[in-house]
Amino acid sequence: MKKQIGNALALYPTPLVVVGTMVNGKPNWGLVGHVGIIGHDRVMVSLAKPHYTNQGIKETGKLSINIVDENLLPLADRAGCISGAKEDKSDLFAYMIDDSGVPMIEKAPIVMECSVDDTYVTEGFESFICKIDRTFAEERVLNEQGKIDYHTLKPVLFEMPTYEYLATGDVIGKCMALGKKD
Repeated sequence: MKKQIGNALALYPTPLVVVGTMVNGKPNWGLVGHVGIIGHDRVMVSLAKPHYTNQGIKETGKLSINIVDENLLPLADRAGCISGAKEDKSDLFAYMIDDSGVPMIEKAPIVMECSVDDTYVTEGFESFICKIDRTFAEERVLNEQGKIDYHTLKPVLFEMPTYEYLATGDVIGKCMALGKKD
């Protein structure tokens, strides 16, 4: 028998990312555990309204989504421990700024450069609906066909309400094969 537990958000774990944007002319980095896919070329990044990062996203209409792997995790976690309003986080990561003005973490294995299409505001949150303009990947995380190999990438997952980071797991089956009738 199932027990009703309120309106608990039960879609965790989600990929952990660091969002980069320019705020007052400097790169700022924010740790984000609320991201989602809304199409093959669109994603949503949801941040609590008070986040300093939101200011830069709204000003520039641009952001980078930097996938966190275990090597990047200690600095990514630091990005979530401090506010850019209280401490300059511009040099937390080695970064590059591309021709569109978006800061991207050099050691992030995957980076998506995005433009904000729309903002969906709910109680306490601003969710940025973003078009993926370009995706950059380190060659080491690509397979022979040039596609992202998640077995090699091993993105860190974020789980709430425990606020724990999880490693990606084992393959347990092939999509669209387990339920197939011969």
